[in-house]
Parts: sequence; C-alpha cells; structure tokens
Amino acid sequence: MSEDSKKLSSLERVEQAARDLGLDIAIKRMEQSTRTAEEAANAAGCAVGQIVKSLVFVNADTYALTLLLVSGAHNADTAYIATTYGLRLKRADIDRVRDETGFAIGGVGPIGHRVKLPVFIDESLLSYDQVWCAAGRPDSIFACDPKILAEKIGAGIVRVKPS
Repeated sequence: MSEDSKKLSSLERVEQAARDLGLDIAIKRMEQSTRTAEEAANAAGCAVGQIVKSLVFVNADTYALTLLLVSGAHNADTAYIATTYGLRLKRADIDRVRDETGFAIGGVGPIGHRVKLPVFIDESLLSYDQVWCAAGRPDSIFACDPKILAEKIGAGIVRVKPS
C-alpha cells in the first residue's frame, strides 16, 4: 500500500481498492447499523445468506492473518476447515486486525486492507448473483457479484461447514 493510500479513510480505501481491481461498486452508508449479518440484511433488503461476513483469523501454521468470507447464514466451522483443507485458523486479536487491515471489527471489508491477506470464500456465496459486503465502517456496505469478487481478489473457494 502506498504512503498516500495510508492516509485515506476506511471508506476511501475500499473505493480505491475497488477501482484498482476493476470492481464497479457503490458504497451505501446506512442510517442503521450493519455490524451484524441480520442488521446488514435488513438494511440492504436481502436474505441473510447474501451478507458477506469478513472474518479475520490467524493461520496457526504461518501466523499470518487470513480472511474468510462467510455467508451471513453460516458460522465457520474451523475444525471442519482444518480437517478438510489443512487450514488451521485461530481467533485473531482485535488490535492486530485493526492494525493490519485498517478496519475495526464489524466494518472489515473484503478489499482495501493495509496489508495483503490470503482470502478464502464460502462456496455458498457463489450461488447468489449479488452479495453485500462491509465497506470499511459498521454502517456502510456495497453490493457485488460474488464470482467476480472472488476472481478479482484471488480467493480460494471453501465449504465452511459440513453439508
């Protein structure tokens, strides 16, 4: 990330990252909170499954932060993910998340992080034509095609829980 981009607000970083990736998004600031999947779905007028939860973990093998994009209808089963994909994830410290992503919990987006993160996306999100993602603040979201998002950010596709 350039020195200039470090001076951008969280919303501006998301907008800049979208431009850099060729993603056409429009950030919406909501009057109500979009911190939880249910709140975001109510604000966006969509199904909870269309909400992208950006969960930041620590990879237990590399100690690098790892981003898991999960449907709002699911909880990530880290034991299942470890067994199935060999990806051992541990809870990340909130200060580290803020320092390395540049976002507070509840506003972490899939793009615009201060550092490059490995990213994995819940395969169930790819069944939707449109999903809603956090845009850097707990009251801001944007819509996008999840297949295009996954391609642009180089996300690995995973199942986050047993069928």
